[in-house]
Amino acid sequence: MKTNLANLMSIVDDEEKKYTDYIYDLKKLAFTTSIEELDGKIHVTEDTKSDFDEYFEECKNSQKKITKIKAIIYEKNNTLKLSDGRTIQEAIVDNTNLRKLKSLYSSLLSLRSTKERVTEVHNSYFDCKTLNFDAKALKNELKEIEQKIQTTDFEISKLNSIEFDIEL
Repeated sequence: MKTNLANLMSIVDDEEKKYTDYIYDLKKLAFTTSIEELDGKIHVTEDTKSDFDEYFEECKNSQKKITKIKAIIYEKNNTLKLSDGRTIQEAIVDNTNLRKLKSLYSSLLSLRSTKERVTEVHNSYFDCKTLNFDAKALKNELKEIEQKIQTTDFEISKLNSIEFDIEL
């Protein structure tokens, strides 16, 4: 089968949803309902054994399929390389860390220096808080980080669309 990483991720997502549905359905099908009369006669009102067995097999097969596809994705993420030589997995980790750094920069850039007048009984003064960094330089670094993230995401996207053959 010819496919790409983007398609495989979509298949895994769909399969995981089906797997969750199987688990939910299995819980409902786990019991056979019957009525036992006082004289010992048993009347089955709802027999879900065959449905349970069928769903249970489907559930196990679904989990195997998810595991197999995720293994392929993991392998491809560790073999396909970006133009700078990093694997997709390395680039994903780098971008995760850059996004955390971007969040820190944004948080720091929201801070402002303050000057507050304090008046006491026999004394008045200004309580000053001055930023310990150059906001303009930080803004420039933030723009560079955003550009790196965007470039890496674009390259990952291109690699995710490369087609290859697999057996499912």
